[in-house]
This record gives sequence, structure tokens and C-alpha cells, in this order.
Amino acid sequence: MLLGHNTNGFPHHRLEDALRILADLGFQSVAITLDHHALDPASTELPHQVAKIAALLNRLRLQCVIETGARFLLNPLHKHQPTLLTPQPEARAHRVHFLQSAIRIGQDLNASAISFWSGTPLTQNEPASVLFDRLSSQCQALAQFAQEHGQRLAFEPEPGMFIDTMHAFDTLFHRVNHPAFGLTIDLGHLHCQGELPTTPHLLKWREKIWNIHVEGMRQGIHEHLQLDEGDFNLPEALSGLKSAGYKGALHLELSRHGHDAVNAATKAKALLSSALAQLG
Repeated sequence: MLLGHNTNGFPHHRLEDALRILADLGFQSVAITLDHHALDPASTELPHQVAKIAALLNRLRLQCVIETGARFLLNPLHKHQPTLLTPQPEARAHRVHFLQSAIRIGQDLNASAISFWSGTPLTQNEPASVLFDRLSSQCQALAQFAQEHGQRLAFEPEPGMFIDTMHAFDTLFHRVNHPAFGLTIDLGHLHCQGELPTTPHLLKWREKIWNIHVEGMRQGIHEHLQLDEGDFNLPEALSGLKSAGYKGALHLELSRHGHDAVNAATKAKALLSSALAQLG
């Protein structure tokens, strides 16, 4: 397994600086969260920026995935909106266009996956069946678009969103039924929501896990913590990944540690390296 880190933990750094710091710390992979300061698809300079980052990743020998969870990139007033669940077609198309741009960026950066989530319904008026139909049709079209661009979609169940648990993901997965549609698992999310032990989930989805997030977490509280905080059983989760034969990256997601990004990443890498070494 490769040591990785999400750039959402470096929100106050230039993307180029964050990549150099992570490489200097010994990370082998980076999850690039597209944002205002990091390969914004709306920027007129995007082609130049992508070419520059592609060359830098190659020089630093960093693998990458593309993350699409920026909070206010598409709407400066409403976090994570619009989504693939938004009932208005024109607003929903804004999210689709963004995800298509992420797929193109992933192709140019030779990313191993494009990670995304469902979002949250804005009202309680629509039945789950309608939301599932809307989401699955959008995911099918995006998966086909990804396949045509040599990319894979790694869907992340997210606490508080419409698709929040592995059970909900199972329903969506079988509705989408596309070879380019797989899974991002956040190990802390499994713990947060009491989907324990983690190993059975990792074994069940071993062929479709294309991206892993990891951080400290407390059961029942969705707050990303340092690895030595909370009550998450990291050794059990890593052992499960080993049993599942996972050889990709473990991307630390310290999205609330940007004020101390370098020190937080340094400490987390040491903790994660130690836990991996104990696996043998």
C-alpha cells in the first residue's frame, strides 16, 4: 500500500508547493481536490495548469487520484451544491459538467480514479425511489464518459448524504452496473457510522475499491481527526485491506488541519507508516 495525502489538508498552500512538500515528506500518492486554487475547471488557464502539474507529478514520482469534494467551488453560498440529486436539470448539469471536467483532468494526469459522492437532497419531498433513479442514471452516463476517457469512477458513501452507508452503496452499485463504476472507502466513515468490523466490507468489495481515505474518527461523530485521536481501530482496518489484497494508496484526509498542514501531515505519515510496518 502507498502512503498518500489529500490536498484538501493544504487549503492555504499553492498546489505546486503542497505537492513538493508531500513528496519531500515521503508520500507516494496525492489525492488532488479540485478547488479555486487547485486546477479549477472554470479557469481559462486550466490547460496550462494541468500540463504544469502533470510534469511536476512525474518529476516528483507521485501517483494521483482526482477528488471532487470542494465545498464552495460550484456555489459560493451553499456548500456542496448543486449535486447529482438536484431536481432542476440546469443546476444538476452544472455538477455533471464539473465531474466531466474532473474526468478529463484525470486523463491528463494519468489518475487512477475520480472520486465523488451523491450529495444531499435539498428537500424531503422527493421519495428515495426518485432520488435513486436520478442518481443512478447520472452515474451511468458519467461512468460511460469516464470509460471513454480511460478513467474509473470511485464513488464514496458519505455520512449525512443520500448515499451514506455501504448498504445504500450496494443498491446504487447494482443499479448503475457499469465496469467503470467502483468505490472510494473512507475507513473513518465506516467507524463513524458503526459499520463494523470493517474487514467484511473490504473483502466484499475488494475488486471495486479504487481509492481509500483514512483519518482518526470517533464513532457517531463525523469529524476528521489526527490518526492518534478518536477511537477508530486503524490496525484492524489495515489488516482488512491487506487481506483484501489492496495495493493502492491510503490517502490521509485531514481536511480540518489546514492551519497546521505540514506538521499534521508529518505526524500522520509517521503514525500511518508505523501502523503499516506492524502489519509485517
